[in-house]
Amino acid sequence: MAYEIFLSLAIIILFSKVFGLLAKKIHAPEVVGEIIAGIVIGPSLLGIVSLNGFITQLAEIGVVLLMFSAGLGTNLKELMRTGVKALLIACAGVFVPLIGGALLYTAVYGASPWGSEKFFEAVFIGVIMTATSVSITVQTLRELGKLKTTVGTTVLSAAIIDDVIGIIVLTFVIGFKSGDSNIGHVVLSTILFFAFSIVVGFLVYLLFKWMDKRWPHTRRLPIWSLALCFIMAYAAEKFFGIADITGAYVAGIILCSIQDHDYIAQKMDINSYMIFGPVFFASIGLRTDLSNFNSNILLFSILFVIVALVSKIIGCGLMSKALKFSWSDSLKIGVGMMTRGEVALIVSQKGLSVGLVSSEYFTAVILLIVASSILTPIILKVLYSQETSKVHDVE
Repeated sequence: MAYEIFLSLAIIILFSKVFGLLAKKIHAPEVVGEIIAGIVIGPSLLGIVSLNGFITQLAEIGVVLLMFSAGLGTNLKELMRTGVKALLIACAGVFVPLIGGALLYTAVYGASPWGSEKFFEAVFIGVIMTATSVSITVQTLRELGKLKTTVGTTVLSAAIIDDVIGIIVLTFVIGFKSGDSNIGHVVLSTILFFAFSIVVGFLVYLLFKWMDKRWPHTRRLPIWSLALCFIMAYAAEKFFGIADITGAYVAGIILCSIQDHDYIAQKMDINSYMIFGPVFFASIGLRTDLSNFNSNILLFSILFVIVALVSKIIGCGLMSKALKFSWSDSLKIGVGMMTRGEVALIVSQKGLSVGLVSSEYFTAVILLIVASSILTPIILKVLYSQETSKVHDVE
C-alpha cells in the first residue's frame, strides 16, 4: 500500500535523529549516526524498513541538495587569495590517495586490464579516498585559535579545491564506466559542460545579483535557487552525460558570491536537515550489506582506512614542504586534510548507483569517516601543543 511509505519515513527520521544525537555525544559526525540508523532498521539487522524506489528517489534529491549546499558554501574570494599554493596542495591531495586506493585494491584483489570491471572498481576506490571534509578540522583550528593562520586558511582553501577536483575525476570515471571508452569524447563532454556552466552561470549570477538587490532576503530567492539546482543537475546528466551532483555543485558555486548566499544556504539546510539528509544517509545504511561481511572485507576496510589517512598526509604534506612551508606546518596541513565526511559518502553512493562499487565497501567508507573524525582533532591538538611547549622551553 502507498501509505506504508509514511511509516517508513517516520522510522527513518526518528532513528536517524536518535542515532545522530548519540554520535554527537561521542564527538563523532552526526551523519555517522544516521548511517548506523539505516543499518539498524535495514535488512542487515531489524529489517523494519526496506529500500524501495520512492526512498531511493528521495535519497537522490538529498544528495543533490547536499552538493548544492556544498557549492553555496564555497568562498571564491578565499580561493583566489590562497591561489596557487592551495591548488597544488589540493592536486597532490587528490593524486596520491587516488593512486594509493587503486594500488590497494589491486594488491588485495589482483590486477585487471584497462576497461574491465575490476579496473574501474580499483580506480573508484581511489576516487573515494580523494574527498576531503574539513568541518571537523575547521572546528578544531577555531578552538585552538589557529583558523585564521596561514595553515588554517591553506587547509580550508585546499579542501574546497580538493572536492572540486575530486568531482571532476568522478565525472571522468563515470563517463568511462558508462561504456564510453573514447577518451576524447569523455574529455570533450566534460569541457563542454564546464564551458556551458561558465557562460550560463555568469548570466544566471547577474540575474540573481539583480534579484538579490531588488528583493533582498525574501523567500523567492531560495525557491528560484532550488529550481536552478535541479535544472543544472538535469542538464548535466541529460545533455552532457555528467553526474547530476556535479551540476548541483556548480549551481551552488554560481550563487556562492551573491549577497544573500548564506540566507539561501540556511533555507536549503532546512530541507536537508528535516527529511532529505536523513533519508540519504539512512539509505546508505539500508544499502550496506553486512550479511556478506567477512574477515577479507574487514582486512580490506582496515587497510583502506590506513592508506586513505596516510596518503593524504603524504600528498598534502610533501607538497606543502615543497612550497616552502616548515616541516611542522606541512604535517599540520597534511593531518588537517585527512578528514572525510559527506562528500566521500556522496561519491560512494554515486558509484553504487552506476555500478562502480558494491555495497559491501560502504563499511570501509564509514570506518574511514569515523577514524578520521576522531584522529584528526587529537593529532592536531598534539602538534600544536608540542609547538607551544617548544616556545615555552625557549623562553
